[in-house]
Amino acid sequence: MTQGVDEEGGFTLTRSPSHLLHRAQQMAAEHFSSLFNDPDLTLRQFAVLAALAERTDLTQTDLVRATGIDRSTLADMVGRMEKRHLVARERSASDKRAKLVRLTNRGRAKLLEAAPHAMAADQMLMAALPKPRRQTFLDVLGLLAAAADAAAEEALSNNKIEKKQKVKKPKEAKKPGRSADKVKAKAKAKPKERAKRKKAR
Repeated sequence: MTQGVDEEGGFTLTRSPSHLLHRAQQMAAEHFSSLFNDPDLTLRQFAVLAALAERTDLTQTDLVRATGIDRSTLADMVGRMEKRHLVARERSASDKRAKLVRLTNRGRAKLLEAAPHAMAADQMLMAALPKPRRQTFLDVLGLLAAAADAAAEEALSNNKIEKKQKVKKPKEAKKPGRSADKVKAKAKAKPKERAKRKKAR
């Protein structure tokens, strides 16, 4: 049977891998929130802090790749976290168009405070699986994450190629033609030429 499709060929949520993955992530996020009583830090925001702790000098584009959060959502999220002084943004010295995001001391303290609860949420997910299947589950998730990274890199590469191909074509030189002034001058000259011809006769 095709994934996400029932025996009659219709879509069913209970057979949809994307929906089931979302349900699992939602369960982990709710468990994290119940353990870590801080409405200002969600599990996805925790992932941003964790990504910044693992690597320094990350741009918002880097964070999109590291966390899997879409660009517009991440920009809004980082803005809110900056207001709470968990992260700070500054212009990149190497690329004036990019902004670097760094972890503040307050953000690092919040990360350390929330980390045990994030790990507990992960353990809760794993505990819901039979022991023999847990490693396989992690391996499959790793394959999916690698596929997502590869797709993101390919999209970035294709964008660079498209930009290089969009070279401005030189404007074609206009063919020389009679200007409006020349046409008017010739029109005025015709009556005079006729008059001269009549006198010559």
